[in-house]
Amino acid sequence: MNEYKICSDATAEDLEAIAMAFHEIVHRLPITARSRNCPGIRIEKGAVQDHAYSGPVLEEAIQTNTILRKPAPSGPYSGIPVVVAPIRDRAGEAVAAIGVVDISGMFDLADLMNLQSNVTKEVCGADPCPLPGEQIGSKR
Repeated sequence: MNEYKICSDATAEDLEAIAMAFHEIVHRLPITARSRNCPGIRIEKGAVQDHAYSGPVLEEAIQTNTILRKPAPSGPYSGIPVVVAPIRDRAGEAVAAIGVVDISGMFDLADLMNLQSNVTKEVCGADPCPLPGEQIGSKR
């Protein structure tokens, strides 16, 4: 039986199974993880891209023991918003961190509503369509 332990000395191989599971849970968004003392892993498109990965936001999350939501300052995700959370031991100390590209801020609800309104006007004219009793094929 395989056994996985997440600790401050966990290697990329130790983190791979859990990181890959998270990768699939979040619809294959890029995932990164590392322990306090060892470089970690970077996963994209269903495959490990790097077995010696370390990113500045992962390192900061471990150092500060806090969840971070910010653009990565450097590396392959430079300028891209990420969310990184520490993985804590029973004493509450950060022994590792795991992160994901943050798509939650990429879409502004007001912009999406305006886009939908503009598409409706383009297709239907000024009035909503189809009105009750109108055929779907009719255009105003």
